[in-house]
Amino acid sequence: MKKAIIGKKVGMTQIFDEAGKVVPVTVIEAGPCVVVQKKTVEKEGYSAVQLGYADAAERRLSKPEKGHFDKAGVAAKKHLKEFRLENAAELNVGDVISADTFKEGDHIDVTGTSKGHGYQGAIKRHGAQRTPTSHGGGPVHRHAGSMGSTSSPSRIFKGHIGAGQMGVDQVTVQNLDVVKVDPELNMIVVRGAIPGPKGGIVYLKNTVKTIVEKKAATAVSVNPQKQSGRGNPQKASARTR
Repeated sequence: MKKAIIGKKVGMTQIFDEAGKVVPVTVIEAGPCVVVQKKTVEKEGYSAVQLGYADAAERRLSKPEKGHFDKAGVAAKKHLKEFRLENAAELNVGDVISADTFKEGDHIDVTGTSKGHGYQGAIKRHGAQRTPTSHGGGPVHRHAGSMGSTSSPSRIFKGHIGAGQMGVDQVTVQNLDVVKVDPELNMIVVRGAIPGPKGGIVYLKNTVKTIVEKKAATAVSVNPQKQSGRGNPQKASARTR
C-alpha cells in the first residue's frame, strides 16, 4: 500500500458540494501517528513500519510495552498498527505521519470494529423470515425453526445461521473518496459511512480497488449506413432526426 494512517471516528454530518447537493460524510480525526518500529527485509524478511496513535499514560503500560517505546525513543501510545507501505524503507523511527498524507479526491479503504449488538436472534442477526402470525402459529414466530437435520447426516452443518453474538467484527468499507482534509485539525472527511461507534479506532489506507475514470459518452452517429444510425422508423426518436 502507498498510504496509511490511524484515526478515530468523530461522527457523521452532511455538507454541500459546489453544485449545491447534500453529501453525507464521516469526520475522522486522523493522526498524528509516530513510527514506533521499522521492519526491514534483511532482519524480518519484509518491509513495514509500525505506527502509534494517541498518547498513553506510562502507568497503564506493562513492562514489555514500556521497553518497546523506550527502545524507540518515542512517547507511549495507546494503539499500534503495522502497515506494509511501499516507502517503508524511506521512513525512520520517530517520523510523524499526519492527515495531509491524504488529499482531497483520494480513494481509501477504512477498517474498523463494528458496533456490538449483544446476543441476537436469527431474524435480526441474519435477516431470516418469521413464521405467519395467524392460525395457531404459537409463540415461535421469531424462532429459527427447522435446521434440516434428518437421519442423514443427523447433525447441523457448521456455519448454519442461528442466534448468537452480533457485531464487534472487523469490517472494511472500500473505495470511499476523501471530500476534505484539514491538517491543522487532523481531520479527514470521507463520503459515506464507516464501521464502528463514535470514538472508535479506524485504519485508513489507499484503496485496493482499481479506479477507472469515466469517459465522456460517445455521440450516436446519424449515418444510416452505421448500426448506431439505423433505427426503427416507427419510433418517435427516429422520426425526429
